[in-house]
Amino acid sequence: MKKVLLSCVFLVSCTSVLFAQKAVTKSPAAAGVQSEVSRPKLVVGLVIDQMRWDYFYRYYSRYGSGGFKRLLNGGFKCENTFINYIPSYTAIGHSSIYTGSVPALHGIAGNNWIEQYSGAKMYCTQDDNANSIGTTSDAGKMSPKNLLATTITDELRLATNFKSKTVSIALKDRSSILPGGHTGEAYWLDDKTGNFITSSYYAQKLPEWVEKFNSQKRVEALVANGWNTLYDIKTYTQSSADDVAWEGRLAGKDNSAFPHDLKAAYAAKKTNFRNSPFGTTITFEMAEAALKAYNLGNNGVTDFLTVSCSSPDNVGHFYGPNSIEIEDVYLRLDKDLEAFFNSLDAKVGKNNWLFFISADHGAAHAVGFNEAHNIPTGLWNTKALEKELNTYLEAKYKLPELVTDIDNFQVTFNMNRLDSAQVDFTELKKYTIQLLKRKPEITFAVDVDQLGNAPIPGEIKEKIANGYNIKRSGSINIVLNPAWFEAYASTGTTHGTWNPYDTHIPLVFYGWNVKPGKTTRQVHMTDIAPTLAAMLHIQMPNACIGKVITEVADK
Repeated sequence: MKKVLLSCVFLVSCTSVLFAQKAVTKSPAAAGVQSEVSRPKLVVGLVIDQMRWDYFYRYYSRYGSGGFKRLLNGGFKCENTFINYIPSYTAIGHSSIYTGSVPALHGIAGNNWIEQYSGAKMYCTQDDNANSIGTTSDAGKMSPKNLLATTITDELRLATNFKSKTVSIALKDRSSILPGGHTGEAYWLDDKTGNFITSSYYAQKLPEWVEKFNSQKRVEALVANGWNTLYDIKTYTQSSADDVAWEGRLAGKDNSAFPHDLKAAYAAKKTNFRNSPFGTTITFEMAEAALKAYNLGNNGVTDFLTVSCSSPDNVGHFYGPNSIEIEDVYLRLDKDLEAFFNSLDAKVGKNNWLFFISADHGAAHAVGFNEAHNIPTGLWNTKALEKELNTYLEAKYKLPELVTDIDNFQVTFNMNRLDSAQVDFTELKKYTIQLLKRKPEITFAVDVDQLGNAPIPGEIKEKIANGYNIKRSGSINIVLNPAWFEAYASTGTTHGTWNPYDTHIPLVFYGWNVKPGKTTRQVHMTDIAPTLAAMLHIQMPNACIGKVITEVADK
């Protein structure tokens, strides 16, 4: 009997071991585990410079089926996406989208800023040690060295041991360089030559495909026939009249009405090309050239293409958001977008590419437009205020030029002069704020060091803190009344404030592993990068403070 029992025990033991061995050696696929990380072939990030969220719907009935409507009907819409810092400017927007962070951490505190301890003026992508590649101008003396954090594009490269390719395209240097991060390659337009260029940070010569693209002289071709409306001008019913006092006028023209002689305007001033919808057209053409040259999305690993359309910002600044010009820009952009999507489908394959669209900031209505409709508004003259403050402070402290700059809605002081004279800095800031608070256009003026005690709404307080970089931001932050903005020109518009018209931005995810839907809960610009990181199964950028938009990533 014992022998029988022992035989049974031995048989059961052997069977268990054999079963366990089979389970261990089972293939990952058979066990229900993926053998490889699932990722799209290509990620495309599109940032429309100065796109207000409401442009999705303001012109919706006029869009075709293959551009914006393809996104809105087939993508996942985040309808309440906000910028969570101030000032809301281009360089910061592009940096924050791709780092998932804010100026306090990623270091891009404005398009320009004052280095607080040296007093040096700094442009966001300025690099005096870099050389221009593709031009004899200084337009290529740029790099991402001022960006202190990694981007989602950097993290993808790191995750694939640099096998992934990252290419960035824009008219503006900052809109190309900052999304591409520290490890990609970037190209932007040189106004002097009308060519796309780069920097010695990236390469010692232009790639052959860029030289070939430049040889087509597309800028000259695009301005040759001028700019008239895409459709009958009478159908542009979502806009103001064609010729109003608050719109800019091109060189040699005494009104703002269509048609616009772009050839003459470009001959008079090269930057006038940017004040047209054709800056967007050439940007997408250049993006398609990169797509083809590098076979993006077909290299056995996920690639990343970043595209920024800069011309909507230029046109908005020049004509304002209620202009027929802006409406025409978006109707043409819709067609360019459709053509670009068709190229992605053809070259990468439908459902093989992951896409998102957003904006770096919005825009206010033009002051003249507001005045015409009885909306409280005004222009803020920073140069006059700077002069007044210096006179005010000199009378008390007997020191000249204590304020070196008022920019980014911040007051910067001459710290070397104050230190040498041993001035009580806290007391000086209090004294400065006393004058600022008396200004009717200023809602709040706050010493950022005392922000926690300031009687300011919490949401605005958070945006001030997020936008304050201790080495690159002024010590006093100014918040203007709604619909007031900096008076750099009496026509057109600008941006930079905390208000919804500047900070409520579009955000739609589309394509690979994205199911149609929407959320109206508030999310932030800084949530884009961590959401992409979750979808791609890679690390978040190293200064990321954003949160994953689970409605998108958990599909």
